[in-house]
Amino acid sequence: MNHDLKSFVLSVAGAVVPALALVAGIAFLSIPFSLGHHPGDSPDVQTAPVYHLT
Repeated sequence: MNHDLKSFVLSVAGAVVPALALVAGIAFLSIPFSLGHHPGDSPDVQTAPVYHLT
């Protein structure tokens, strides 16, 4: 592989991978928090009515 191409791919990957990890981490933590339970599990108690977040 060309040295310039390799350095370009590494620099792009160095920016994209942390951004995707951040988005995945936030989604992994915020979805169960907003639902009040893990997706796929039935809630044990009746949850409060859903309100718009913005």
